[in-house]
Amino acid sequence: MSSPSTPSSTPSDPDAAASGPTFAELGLGEHVLKAIRAVGYETPSAIQAATIPPLLAGRDVVGLAQTGTGKTAAFALPILDRLERGRKKPQALVLAPTRELALQVCEAFEQYAGHSTGVHILPVYGGQGYGVQLSALRRGVDVVVGTPGRIMDHLDKGTLDLSELTYLVLDEADEMLKMGFAEDVETILASTPEDKQVALFSATMPAQIRRLSQRYLRDPQEITVKRQTTTSSTITQRYLVVAYQQKLDALTRILEVENFEAMIVFTRTKNETETVAEKLRARGYAAAAINGDVVQAQRERTIAQLKDGKLDVLVATDVAARGLDVERISHVVNYDLPVDTESYVHRVGRTGRAGRTGDAISFVTPRERRMLGAIEKATRQPLTLMQLPTAGDVNATRLARFDDSITAALAQRDRIDRFRDIVAHYVEHHDVPEGDVAAALAVVAQGDTPLLLDPENDAPPTEFAAPRKARGDFRDDRDDRPARRDRGSGDRVTYRIAVGRRQKVEPRQIVGAIANEGGLDRSDFGQITIRPDFSLVELPANLPADVLDRLRRTRISGQLIELQVDRGPGGSRSGGPRSSGPRSSDQRGGGSRYGSDRGSDRGGDRGSDRYDDAKPYRKPRTR
Repeated sequence: MSSPSTPSSTPSDPDAAASGPTFAELGLGEHVLKAIRAVGYETPSAIQAATIPPLLAGRDVVGLAQTGTGKTAAFALPILDRLERGRKKPQALVLAPTRELALQVCEAFEQYAGHSTGVHILPVYGGQGYGVQLSALRRGVDVVVGTPGRIMDHLDKGTLDLSELTYLVLDEADEMLKMGFAEDVETILASTPEDKQVALFSATMPAQIRRLSQRYLRDPQEITVKRQTTTSSTITQRYLVVAYQQKLDALTRILEVENFEAMIVFTRTKNETETVAEKLRARGYAAAAINGDVVQAQRERTIAQLKDGKLDVLVATDVAARGLDVERISHVVNYDLPVDTESYVHRVGRTGRAGRTGDAISFVTPRERRMLGAIEKATRQPLTLMQLPTAGDVNATRLARFDDSITAALAQRDRIDRFRDIVAHYVEHHDVPEGDVAAALAVVAQGDTPLLLDPENDAPPTEFAAPRKARGDFRDDRDDRPARRDRGSGDRVTYRIAVGRRQKVEPRQIVGAIANEGGLDRSDFGQITIRPDFSLVELPANLPADVLDRLRRTRISGQLIELQVDRGPGGSRSGGPRSSGPRSSDQRGGGSRYGSDRGSDRGGDRGSDRYDDAKPYRKPRTR
């Protein structure tokens, strides 16, 4: 191969795609454009707009871009556009660091080749039987997508002929080198024709990648996609301060309270994936683990179950989850913080892809505060401090799900009519109120474990407490609450209103509605605490009766707020403010319309054994 010159550089702005060229203007053929339209792509991403033209022109390319920027289409579309039909030997080889990424790239090629006749694509990776791969290679393959190790095996056995290779792609080259494939990659490159076209894609440009580019690429055009942040703006990033021994209970509470569809939980070690998955299954969650020790057939079954909705929680290590792109993943939880910021970006990138929204929650132990600061600095995005859900939060969520299951059952009129006769028969012969019979049936359905946690025992260990802010490392989301006077002054009362997180209310909506209807100033508001089914608002203790009457008829998000004094556990819901003044912060929280449960704002749990006293209520699957 000829000696390379200094790579030319083409910076690319991700926002340019919105006003940049169309796919047709990039020079792609009609059969590829039809496939693009069928997939639903409208405009090229930044890396696609900058990379496709030089690849179509035959230039070697070095593309520097993060995960999730559309790199696969950037090299797959021009390759498919230029493939020659009827050749038996592979024309294109794509090297990927993991089996998951190889399969993902292969699936993308098959999508983009939907309107191209006679194109054969083969994934080649370890853990899959040789028989399938050998049969396909004998029949003839146009594009091979594989991991370096298995490609090397075929080259050693003489079962993969790359003598007619025209295109070679190194996808996530920095990851391949980091995983120890440097020697294999160089051997494969040296075993291919010198006149091939090479595209190298990497998130970073370390010295080893630079040397590889200079040695094996000819006059490459270097394309850099500049991003204002390294994590997507569609991802909400939060963190929870938690001691190591309390992580499982914290995760269980988050699983109960968060409205998630599917979740990846990242741990640092292989053993931890199995341990966490097993304990989650014992608590009633559809969870499974993947790591480097899981055989490939089982890995594929597990990922298929995640895609199909048969699995809700995947516990994984960094390498095992590389390349996963499952649309159902709405949440990522860093059970263990990664050892570097790049791994954090890759983990968080498993959600919020292709414009979708996502949530990332990181567990931070007191010793890991410095690492949290490094993540915020590297991503240029602050992580928001969150509080552990209290027993009251968990109970409110369980009751809401219980409500939903009753509502769903009531819709089954035929079955309801049959059971109504059975209940009437019991009432007639045992002289028991129908309400008691319904409650007894709920006990039978729930089993021996109680539905609700005991809020009386919900005192949090100190590790769950929000830390004091120090040197800007930590941020407290309570800073955004309205300013309030000293709660101990006795001039405020805590009121309960019948809207909460389920109605998607925010403090500004509560302040605006109550201030407008009650003629109050913003300075009249104290602390506002939003729970799943209700909210607590501190207001002046001497509000006139006519103001209180107007506020009870106030609506937020279309729902009556039914303002009333919050009485705490066992308290009456009628009457005026208590003479004892407002409740303190450790008395507020919990509860629902079924009763007021006491809990701490910070929440917590003393141990996994007590948490298991009330197992999560899981709504029956209706698939």
